[in-house]
Amino acid sequence: MNMSRFSKIILFAAAAIMAAACNTVARIDGTLESAPSSEVVVKLLDVNHYVVLDTVAVDQSGAFSYKMEVKEGQPEFVYVFYKDTKVASLLLEAGDKVNIVTDTLGNCSIEGSPESVKLAQIERAYAETVMKMSAIADNLAMATDEKSAAEYSRQLSKEYIDYYRNCVKYVMENSFSLTAVPVFYQNLGENLPVFSQSTDAIHFRNVADSLETVYPESKYVKSLRKEADRRFGYLQLAERIASAEPVDFPDIELADRSGQQRKLSEVDSKVVLIYFWSATVPTQTMFNLDVLKPLYDDFHKKGFEIYAVSLDTDKAAWAQVVKEQNMPWVNVCDARGAASPYVMLYNIGALPVAYILNDGQFVDGEIVDEASLRNLLNKLLK
Repeated sequence: MNMSRFSKIILFAAAAIMAAACNTVARIDGTLESAPSSEVVVKLLDVNHYVVLDTVAVDQSGAFSYKMEVKEGQPEFVYVFYKDTKVASLLLEAGDKVNIVTDTLGNCSIEGSPESVKLAQIERAYAETVMKMSAIADNLAMATDEKSAAEYSRQLSKEYIDYYRNCVKYVMENSFSLTAVPVFYQNLGENLPVFSQSTDAIHFRNVADSLETVYPESKYVKSLRKEADRRFGYLQLAERIASAEPVDFPDIELADRSGQQRKLSEVDSKVVLIYFWSATVPTQTMFNLDVLKPLYDDFHKKGFEIYAVSLDTDKAAWAQVVKEQNMPWVNVCDARGAASPYVMLYNIGALPVAYILNDGQFVDGEIVDEASLRNLLNKLLK
């Protein structure tokens, strides 16, 4: 092989490598109307919060441009802000060259990115629905008679149901598109998520399954998978409760330190203390030794048992405390922490929380210290 031919091969190879590298760059060329010689801020959605990428100058004609690295197979949600107003929403893939024309109010047109166009359509439909529902809610608040109030309530319900159905239709028809992800997290008002039903877990799981086949490394897909698993856990728990024999308390089934599943309903004692706690909080670990241990020693043989539920996400730390303190009662851990379905079922706002069961029935009684709990146990275990 002569050197001239060899040099050409090297040049072609270098060009191919450079072309491949360039394909990981996404480019935004934009025009901001009504605000020449200003600036815009480009932000990245890092799962659940914005990260500022750069501040970009807008020239006298309103033009601006921005380039960013986008990994192959890991599209990014990128947003352009003018002051505090979001003026463009984009879903950028490696190699995208996007043209946008927008104004200071966020009226935006997009070319060169089909996924970004879909994202803009989603956000437009969402904004329109929020405005409609807000107007109806204002009318409801000002209603002076029951008939008008009932009509506005009906309108609110209809708007919500119609929008929910449209969202379900969208995520089902676009289960391989990342634009389905933000739809799952929309809220139509304070404490009014669009996807609020327990059976919505099925939609979360189906879309997560689909997206994992296309974007297995995407941080958005990984986050959606976690939420899908959490919601599906709730759904399965609800189904188990619905099909279980009637009890007067929500059953709990978790693994102890040895990995054995322990059900609250299978604790064979007259009085059971259900104790939600954290092994990482010193005052709560001391409560085990200073309060629970003496009570357990005095009342266990009379029919008293403790079912202690740790909500620590670090199971190793919890297991170490249980081992060191040599706690003889039932100790289980739910490493889902605040995401545990039992947090909702037992209305847990802050730890520790304790409940008393007497023959399977909840007992009213304030448990604030050893004395109050001892007095209650003396009454129940005469």
